Formats: sequence, C-alpha cells, structure tokens
Amino acid sequence: MTASLDTVAITGGRRGPAPRRRSAGRWFADTGWRHLVGVVMVAFSLLPIVFVISSSLNPNGTLTGSNALFSQIGFDSYARILNDPKTPFLAWFANTLIIAGITAIATVFLGGLAAYAFSRMRFAGRRFGLIGIVVVQMFPQLLAVVAIFLLMSAIGEWFPALGLNTRIGLILVYLGGALGVNTYLMYGFFNTIPQSIDEAAKIDGAGHARVFFTIVLPLVAPILAVVALLSFISSVNEYVVASVLLIDTDVQTLAVGLTKLVSNPRYADWSAFSAGAVIAALPVVALFLFLQKYIVGGLTAGAVK
Repeated sequence: MTASLDTVAITGGRRGPAPRRRSAGRWFADTGWRHLVGVVMVAFSLLPIVFVISSSLNPNGTLTGSNALFSQIGFDSYARILNDPKTPFLAWFANTLIIAGITAIATVFLGGLAAYAFSRMRFAGRRFGLIGIVVVQMFPQLLAVVAIFLLMSAIGEWFPALGLNTRIGLILVYLGGALGVNTYLMYGFFNTIPQSIDEAAKIDGAGHARVFFTIVLPLVAPILAVVALLSFISSVNEYVVASVLLIDTDVQTLAVGLTKLVSNPRYADWSAFSAGAVIAALPVVALFLFLQKYIVGGLTAGAVK
C-alpha cells in the first residue's frame, strides 16, 4: 500500500497504464525478421572465406579433404607455396602489387582530370564524349582480347618495353578499360561541387590547375578513394587479359600464377592455392580498412547532396 501511494505521489497523483510487453510473435513481425535476415546474409558471406581458410590449413592438399572445416590444422601449404622454387609466389605477389598499385593511382589521376574537364569546361564534342564513354562500357573487355593481343604484339615490335610480356603494357591495357566507367563515375560526383567555389578561386587569380589540385581534389576525396579501391581490386582479380599478355612465369600476376597450381587434372594443389588466395587477399583488406573512412564519408556526402 505504501509503495502504491509513493508511486502516485511521484507521478503527480495520476496512475498511468503499465507498459505492455510485446509478445515474441509481434517482436519478430516488427524487427526480429530483420535480425534473422542479417544473420543469414552474414553467414552466407562468411562461408566461402571460412572454407578457403580451412582449406589453406589442411596439409593434405586436396579439396575433398577440406569438406570438414578445420579437421586438420597445419601451415605446410603456406611453407610450400612460399619456399617452392617452381612456384615464384613472392614474384607474383610483387608483380600484382606493382601493377594494381600503379593502375589505381593512374586511374584516379587521369580519371580525375577527365572528369574535371567534362564537369567544368564546355568544349566541342563534350556531349558526344560522355555518350561514347557510356556506350563503350556496354561491351565487356573480354570481347577485345584478340584485338588487344594483336595490338600489343604490333607495339612490341617498335617499343619492346610496352609490348607483350611487360608489366607496363598490361598497365596501359588496364587503364584503357578502367578510365571510361571511372571517369563517368567521378563526373557525377564532380557535378555536386558548386561551381561558385571555382569562380571565387579564379577571381583571386587561380588557374584551372590550381583550382583542381588545391580546391576540388580535397572535396572529392571520397570518390577518389572509391575509384582507387575498385581499380585495385579489379586489377588484382583480373585473369583473362593478364594470362594472354604475360607469358613468362616471373612477370605473371597472382591470378595467373595461382591458377597453374590447380590446372593439372592429375594433381591440383588446392591447399597451396587456398593459402595463396588468403595471402593475396591481405593487401585488398588492408587498403579497404585504410580507405574505409573516405568511403563512408563519400556515401553520406552523396546522400546529403
């Protein structure tokens, strides 16, 4: 009785209805199903990663023996792929980082210049150029493999450093395929930057180069990070063009080199292949974590603008 009177006194003499507890069915209908869907999607996304890690730790080297996750744990596959003289994994790893890194940096720089020109300048053929970029991206790069091979072969006769079996030649091919879609992607983000900022800088005597490098680039850093990440990932994972242009083993990338480990139908070293795939994923994960704040900032900025 005393507790009841104290409650009435605290609430000012008014007795409010007691909060009703939602039933389990009502909670599931409101928000519970979202948690269930999230758990299923996370499990669906992590299952391949867990399977690859389990296969890399399996010393047997067979894919069928890896069905039982983490049944056997050992680092024999990592030692085998790093120390085998017939498998120059470190050379493949270095080639991949060099090619993917230069491609990402050049794509961001050249694509940013092109996007700035399309966004801020008015010149003859501007509209036709934008439409051409979109139309060209409709055709996959796989259709041009034969033409790319013949073109690089002809270039190699005159400039051997840019032809077949060269890292620079592969980088140039990657740039040709990546600049179109990335330029159009950055062009849309450049349009969200008010042109009044450029005009104010020009009144103070700044030219196009100074406006681009000192004012516009810091404002579009999120989209530059996104383009760099996408270009780096696509260069690391690309196989078809790299397998055609890179012939010698010591200049090949990870995608081409690791495929050789499982190309033999009599013996496919899936354990070493999985170990190499895990090591190859580390630079991509590190770059994603480094650029994560810029990517999140680009998504939120794009939503607000």
